[in-house]
Amino acid sequence: MNPFADILVISIDQAAAAPLCAAKLADAGARVIKVERPGGDFARYYDTAVNGLSAYFVWLNRGKQSIVLDLKDADDAALLHRMIAKADVFLQNLAPGAAAKLGFGSEALRAKHPRLIACDISGYGDGGPYEAMKAYDLLVQAESGVAAITGSPDEPARVGVSVADFSAGVHAYGAIMEALYAREKTGEGRALSVSLFHTLADWMNVPLFHNDLGDGGFARVGLRHPTIAPYGLFLCAGGEPIVLAVQNAREWVRLCAAVLERPDMADDPRFADNGARVANRPALEAEMGAVFGALSRSEAIRRLEAAQIAYGRVNSVADLSAHPELRRVPVETPNGPAQMVPPGTLVRELGPPRLGPVPALDEHGPAIRAEFAAD
Repeated sequence: MNPFADILVISIDQAAAAPLCAAKLADAGARVIKVERPGGDFARYYDTAVNGLSAYFVWLNRGKQSIVLDLKDADDAALLHRMIAKADVFLQNLAPGAAAKLGFGSEALRAKHPRLIACDISGYGDGGPYEAMKAYDLLVQAESGVAAITGSPDEPARVGVSVADFSAGVHAYGAIMEALYAREKTGEGRALSVSLFHTLADWMNVPLFHNDLGDGGFARVGLRHPTIAPYGLFLCAGGEPIVLAVQNAREWVRLCAAVLERPDMADDPRFADNGARVANRPALEAEMGAVFGALSRSEAIRRLEAAQIAYGRVNSVADLSAHPELRRVPVETPNGPAQMVPPGTLVRELGPPRLGPVPALDEHGPAIRAEFAAD
């Protein structure tokens, strides 16, 4: 039994944050109707990587139905109002204030439909000085301080995937699920505001604590951890990279004795505890680097595994594609089937998830118009 089979989601979504939220609702079994502007979601045209279709669009729009509506047209606006009247969830991430100007503001919809869960995703949320600013992922990574702690000591960097968009989308999904559960008890919907900035700022709590109450902040340290050592990249013979992590004193002693074969380092005052190792990171990495540089990566891995020290390889995207742990499931697209990595949660009783097809532009428009036609 699909517990969300009777849940209807109307989503005016574009780009990444709201589409991810809506895709996860579709994965959970909800019926998701994606409302697209004439010409379609601009993410349809980012690239042609998947059978001629955009990689972003294929990933973020599985399991949805598509209808094109011109919300400045009175008839199309009236149709959307009729759709929302039967919906459980209304989701949108238009430019700040745009939905309200078109007559689809959350407050007005909630007043008209008390059981409706209305979720707005924006760059900076409600009521603050940046409320009206347009925002995109890279801009919010920079504005939130994420870029300042990412990259090499020489310059900041963007996180390689769109973490601001994805954080907001996952937060919105969780908030909608909470609201649906609460409605079962209260009979009332909720108005939800989710922003890229505030969801990333939540993830920045540890650097903020260090900045406001501790030692002044995080340094950019490349492929290392700013406050734990050793925790980062080392080069084995031939320049082959490996990443390792030591989380406690017991692991540090084992690393020194069984991997480095330098038990004296465990008692060196410069490296006696994590704080000392962080303070003396250049000396620590020089000592460790000399050992790893003389080992083949296979020998380093053998020693790390024997000592039960966590490690990882620095894989390329091509390496990930061939990774023995990677799961893929089929998804249908308008241009033929593709293989997609599914969500990371596996329900053991159900097995691998089945993802719904990716819609063509306005693929379901005629049927939806007939279904929600005026009486």
